[in-house]
Amino acid sequence: MLEAGDKAPDFSGIDENGKKISLKDLKGSKVVLYFYPKDNTTGCTAEACDFRDSYSRLKKNGVVLLGISPDSEKSHQNFKTKYDLPFPLIADTEKVIANAYEVWQEKSMYGRKYMGIVRSTFVIDETGKLMAVFPKVKVKGHVDEVLQALAG
Repeated sequence: MLEAGDKAPDFSGIDENGKKISLKDLKGSKVVLYFYPKDNTTGCTAEACDFRDSYSRLKKNGVVLLGISPDSEKSHQNFKTKYDLPFPLIADTEKVIANAYEVWQEKSMYGRKYMGIVRSTFVIDETGKLMAVFPKVKVKGHVDEVLQALAG
């Protein structure tokens, strides 16, 4: 499992508009990378809206916020428009980034095992090191935890 102090795995992905975003292009900025299971589901919508509502506080501190899920660019476009999300959503349809960050894992629901995204957030400093790692995120109050981690 990745931990604070580790070098963040480099990644490159495509956002909802087909624009390429890579970690190396964000050097010099703090990055909040949050992985979520699926667009338009209850928990994921609540989390995205919490980040949206705190976006100005993040941006004021020079933070780049990125949401990542295995959904398609089109799904991300619809989700972003529906909830007026002001930050990019990366389409990780092949789960390359999710695997690099070790969040594509076996999950269990009602006794059924399946592979999926474990809701997790990574705070990356200006040099590409992990400042904070939040595995198995509980949505309520999570954005405040992220803001505290950024405050150092």
